[in-house]
Amino acid sequence: MIIDAQLHQALRALKLSGMRETLDARLAQARAGELGHLEFLQVLCHDEIARRETQAITRRIRRAQFESQATLEEFDFAASPKLPAAQIRDLAALRWLAAGESVILYGPVGVGKTHVAQALGRLAIRHGGDVRFTKTSRLLATLAGGHTDRTWDRRLAELVRPAVLICDDFGMRELTPAQADDLYELVCARAAAGRSLVLTSNRSPVDWYPLFPNPVVAESLLDRLINTSHQVFMNGPSYRPKQRPAGAGVSDLRCNWSVAPGVSRGKDHQ
Repeated sequence: MIIDAQLHQALRALKLSGMRETLDARLAQARAGELGHLEFLQVLCHDEIARRETQAITRRIRRAQFESQATLEEFDFAASPKLPAAQIRDLAALRWLAAGESVILYGPVGVGKTHVAQALGRLAIRHGGDVRFTKTSRLLATLAGGHTDRTWDRRLAELVRPAVLICDDFGMRELTPAQADDLYELVCARAAAGRSLVLTSNRSPVDWYPLFPNPVVAESLLDRLINTSHQVFMNGPSYRPKQRPAGAGVSDLRCNWSVAPGVSRGKDHQ
């Protein structure tokens, strides 16, 4: 019909593609008496809003640079009774995000720390937050490059901007003085802005202190970070048994994961 075609053209001109995509179906409902005039307009508006929300989520997921499409729904909590399922599901409520608090997921290799971190990031995106995922080594390299080309302030601002910054493989190796200073500035700037960090690590938080060359910087940074974080100790069998070297057992690849006394300083360590 001529009016239908004119409506399609008008919606295209107004860039209301969500309405345009469902217009024919909504017109059919209206003509069948299923929708009144106001209901017809209302459902078309809802269709447009839904399309825009979907596109916004897609853009934020793309900007986040996740390594996988991890979700909590597909996480196998039954794989190990040692996994703190209730604690992880509580984090899914995102109260820590609303409060600008951080999350530390630590434990042996392969237990799903990165999966849970990315799943929490996806939840934050679906609730309207911007998220950035990065390996800690890449983050440090990014900030180091800023000293060379004099873009350090801009690079720092880009890392402070997201509501959630996920730093994977935190505390893997000793830091140089410049790296420690960069981390200190990043953590302080994000804390001042009320932005959350999600860290994954193969080390217990209390074992991070010796990685810093300056104990004053270590104490100032880590005391601030650890005492305002929700700590989750993830233990259990590795999800990546096929990646082990031939002849290597679990004990060959993992630390002795006894819970250190000082870890209880964090919010949720059990």
